[in-house]
Amino acid sequence: MILYLSDYTDININKFMRTTQLLYLLFFTAWCSAQVGIGTTNPQQSLHIAGADSTIRFDTFNTTNSPLDNNGVDLAPVFVHGKGDLVIGNGSGGNGNVPLNFLIVDTNFIPDDPYGVGYNTGKVVNNGIGENHVEEFYRTKTFVLPQSAMIEVKFGVTMMIQGSDISLGPPFSDVTYDASIKIGTFFCIDVDNDGLDASERAKIYGINGQYYETQYGGITGYSYLNCQGYLELPAGTHRIYFFGVITDDNANYTSVGYGGAMDYLKIRIYN
Repeated sequence: MILYLSDYTDININKFMRTTQLLYLLFFTAWCSAQVGIGTTNPQQSLHIAGADSTIRFDTFNTTNSPLDNNGVDLAPVFVHGKGDLVIGNGSGGNGNVPLNFLIVDTNFIPDDPYGVGYNTGKVVNNGIGENHVEEFYRTKTFVLPQSAMIEVKFGVTMMIQGSDISLGPPFSDVTYDASIKIGTFFCIDVDNDGLDASERAKIYGINGQYYETQYGGITGYSYLNCQGYLELPAGTHRIYFFGVITDDNANYTSVGYGGAMDYLKIRIYN
């Protein structure tokens, strides 16, 4: 039906306009609250994009509009900030939108001279005469995991090897000539930060080692180990124990200083 104003001379124009606006508002509200489907007539969410090959493009995220955060080579991460907006950023653009990746980045997690002897000894583990195999922790580190997740523990340590107790300082004695020595490291996790119990101590991660053989003509220096391990942990406070391992002949004395020259620790969370 077509309405002509001349047929109804007593119509209230203001009332008519208000009624029209109300009907439009009701229609628009109902339309906005409906689920929207792209590629489907039966959307299951507020926005449903159907199709196995469906993709979404935001031009604001491309290399032209976000060159600092999207270099066109690496995938650029997209995050949700506190207001629920999607934002892009890998940290280089200065917007601070960096995911929680590293819980700890420590480039010197072992004291260089904990004994105060004026020498870069690191933390010392000794395998004395009459002992064949020694495992002793040389460093602990506490960290807080904000959520249940898999973590990667990656660390590197230098090792100073001598035939006398390094913690006493110089002069040092050389290790027994023409002897093969096994040195290594690993870590265990105190899950509840309440002391390393037997079951936690039995689970070792990131084990790595070297064989060290002494002969004439060698030089004094540091060996180096680079290690990493993966494990899943619940949210909470945890403590990591780093162990040194020495295996030698019962008649020999071997002292190893862990972390005297260079060491680092990184704990990454995969969320």
